[in-house]
Formats: sequence, C-alpha cells, structure tokens
Amino acid sequence: MDIGVFLPIGNNGWLISKSSPQYMPTFELNKAVVQRAEAHGLDFALSMIKLRGFGGETEFWDHCLESFTLTAALAAVTERIGLYASVPVLALPPAIAARMAVTVDAIAPGRAGVNIVTGWAPAEYAQMGLWPGEEHFANRYARAAEYVTVLRQLWRTGTSDFSGDFYTMDGCVLSPRPAGGHIGVLAAGQSGTGMRFAAEHADGNFILGSGVNTPLALSGATGALAAHARASGRDVGAYALFMIIADGTDEAARAKWEDYHANADLAALGYLTDQTAADQDADGSSTARTVALPEGAVNLNMGTLVGSWENVAAMLDQVAGVPGVKGVILVFDEFVTGVENFGTRVQPLMRSRASRPGRT
Repeated sequence: MDIGVFLPIGNNGWLISKSSPQYMPTFELNKAVVQRAEAHGLDFALSMIKLRGFGGETEFWDHCLESFTLTAALAAVTERIGLYASVPVLALPPAIAARMAVTVDAIAPGRAGVNIVTGWAPAEYAQMGLWPGEEHFANRYARAAEYVTVLRQLWRTGTSDFSGDFYTMDGCVLSPRPAGGHIGVLAAGQSGTGMRFAAEHADGNFILGSGVNTPLALSGATGALAAHARASGRDVGAYALFMIIADGTDEAARAKWEDYHANADLAALGYLTDQTAADQDADGSSTARTVALPEGAVNLNMGTLVGSWENVAAMLDQVAGVPGVKGVILVFDEFVTGVENFGTRVQPLMRSRASRPGRT
C-alpha cells in the first residue's frame, strides 16, 4: 500500500480548533515535512489549493501558499518522493496548468503529478470574479473532464485542437513534454458523478474515510469507485484520506483528540457550513456534504485514527486489506513530529509496509 502525506500548505493543517497546534504555512515547514517523509520511504506528497479561508478565531486557512510554486520548490530539494500539485480548474486554464506540470517534471523527472480541484465553495472564486454561477454545481465534472482531456493531449502529443463546451484549443502547443511521457492525475470525487469522472479520467481518487477508529467504513465508497473503474475499463485505485492522532498510549492520543473537539473554532465551522450549503442539489456523498457533518467537522469530517502507535499501525493494515485501496494519504495534528513518529514508530509495525521499510 502506498502512503502519502497531505502537506500543511494552509495554516493550522486540518484541525479547526483553538487548542490544536497553531502555525503558519512556511516553505521551511513544508520542506521539513516532505524531506522527513522521503527519508522514511513515503511514496508521495500532495499540496492542496485553498483560495479563501474560513476565518474565525483561528483564522483557519486564511493563510495559504500556492500549490504549484510550492511543489516546484519542493521538487528541487527532494530526490525520490512523488509530488502532486493541486489544480483549481476555474482559476488556471488547462494549457497553463499543463505547462506548469511539465516544469515541475523537468525539476523532478517522473515524480510530478496533478490533483484536479473542481471547486465547490463559491466564495473562493467569486472574490476573483471567477465563479460561473450555480450551474457550476451541476456541470463541474463535465468541465473537469474536458480539462483533463486537454492536459493529456498536450502531455502526450504536444498539441491540442480540442473543442468542447468549456474549452477550445486552436493549434495549442506544448514543448517540452514530460520526460517520461506521463504525469499522474488524481481526483477527489465523492459523489457518483465525481467517481465516474475519476474512473474515466484520473489515475486515482481520494476517498474520505469516516468516523473515529472505523478504518473499514470506507469499503462502500471504494467498492463504488471500483465499479465505476470496471465500467470504464481503466485501472483507477482508491487513496483513503485519514488523520492520525497517535501517541504512546491510547489514553494519551484520545485525550488530545477530545481536547481538540472541546475547543472547536465554531465561527470557522459556521463559514464551512454556509459554503457547503450553497449546492442545494448535492447528495449526501458529495464532498460538500461529507465535510459538513457536525460530528466530525473539527477536522473536516475525515476519517480519524486515534490511538497508540501499535493500534494505529493495525488500523492502517486493515485499510490496506480493503479491496480497491491502493494507498492512503495522511494528515497529522502536528506535521513534523507526526511524520517523524509515523516513520519511526508506526510504519515499522505495519505488515502492509513490510516490503518497504522506512529509511532514517
């Protein structure tokens, strides 16, 4: 099972809490995280894109770096780890994104990838005059499908004359092309429409785990993705997203988790609720609905593994056994210590990583 780390490109990581570690998203922080991840044999790192934060007392995600430029910088200070930049399709024309990805590939041949972000929070894009209107909720994956088609045409052949409903290329050219001829594409669709898009156009799709210490709860979502992949005739695996709250004992880890919940930044969570409610037709499995559920929103409702080093390792091994799972992408409450503890205390206990021991 591949393991990746979701880089802290936004302030305070993924905990919307007044008692969680508070920090700014500096290059030095992200460099330290990705270099430690590489040293411990992790397979990839990914940086999100967030263009407007949630506010509140913690100013959650009000301070964010840009994904492509950060990825390019990290490419220059790493040697083996895969690096994915997130592409906001509403803000970057596909031909520009294709060239930016090739530039990262030139710095780190064979290690560059992109994560497609269709955009579900209107305020992020309306502030720049880029929000297409409510129709975007219904057609965002159709737009993304055209976007990825243009990317792949340019990477594969160096030219594109694609003509669609959202993008039109007129003898568009790209050179140089990727050194290895391929740049990986990830997506994060949670609805049926999103998963069909991933199955038809991406190489992998992020699946949001759910609940606390319920590693098998994602099996329904991975099964749905696998069904869409079979229908498309493509090999598209699931990458499960989990937050790790680990310590020497279950009790110590649980105490941290309960403290984060007790000190939730309610104002920031209120902004999140408002944005996720904008899409009136979203179903319960969509990204907007999934992150807004109140019982887990303190960490965007992602699946959370709380416990001792041994128990977290055992739960990750359970995830590895779920059919269709190709990997996990992890976030931590404190990233530098979290990656270091994962590499030295958790990963060595995982059966699913026995063939790829961490390096120190």
